[in-house]
Amino acid sequence: MPQLTMVKALNLALREAMQENPNVMVMGQDVGRDEGVFRVTEGLLQEFGESRVVDTPLAEAAIIGTAVGLCFRGFVPLCEMQFDGFSFQAFHQIENHVRRFRNRTRGRYTIPMVIRMPYGGGIRAIEHHSEAPEATYAHLAGLKVVLPSGPRSARALLRAAILDPDPVIFFEPKALYRATREEVPDEPETMPIGKGVVARPGQDVTLISYGPTMRAALEAAEELEEEHGVDAEVLDLLSVAPLDSDLINASVRKTGRAVVIHEAPRHCGVGAEVVARIVEDSLLYLEAPVKRVTGFDTIIPFFANEMNYLPDTGRVVKAALETVRF
Repeated sequence: MPQLTMVKALNLALREAMQENPNVMVMGQDVGRDEGVFRVTEGLLQEFGESRVVDTPLAEAAIIGTAVGLCFRGFVPLCEMQFDGFSFQAFHQIENHVRRFRNRTRGRYTIPMVIRMPYGGGIRAIEHHSEAPEATYAHLAGLKVVLPSGPRSARALLRAAILDPDPVIFFEPKALYRATREEVPDEPETMPIGKGVVARPGQDVTLISYGPTMRAALEAAEELEEEHGVDAEVLDLLSVAPLDSDLINASVRKTGRAVVIHEAPRHCGVGAEVVARIVEDSLLYLEAPVKRVTGFDTIIPFFANEMNYLPDTGRVVKAALETVRF
């Protein structure tokens, strides 16, 4: 199996889908001739041509609105927002139309669309290029919200999103685009949307994360074991809508303790929903209050202070030890 970065893995998933289905098309700002801001669409214009790799105007609402119409004509549009912060220019199309048509037409029409968004901090960008709005989209019924954490999950989940008959918001953690390489199978592979995985088994405390903060969670688990003798289990949620409650509760019932980690702000974040489900379903198994390690309830600061905002290994270790020693 080849060793790929996340960028190359995503590119592979796009290329496979376009080879398999002539109705799959890529559209967005600079996705063709310039091959995307992060080069995820590299080589696609040359292979598939301008009718299937479409450079759009600088108009996010027009991209998504046009894609809705394409869905009704049998196409599968894969839309790229250059950064997640720009997606709000298309929010009324996503909220009013993309997520509603299956319900609005009582199932006669679906929207087989994927909206890809680079998201999160850690690359010394500015505020509209560095935020984590996954909870905003997870709150909208009718959307699936997927967040891979590595090259293999990125390829498999993007492929699953493209094959899904309903709209998927696909958040790509740009800090991980080229951070690591991972073996990715030569044969096409999918992962089920809405199912997380145990990234590291353990017995003493459950660390629950997704996307870019999986790196801090896994590093914290290693430090907890090596320096403190704490055996941490790490869950990678992979999607936040649907949310894998069965996985979360099975782990927490085993360990009795949990820490939830994400870089979005704490208030009304995904972590709050995770904690609520643990309390609803597994309260009597808890040995300590559930901790959250998150971004702060502020706009993400400029890059001089960015790393102080983002959850890191030290903050996760501290929270886990407080939980274990409660």
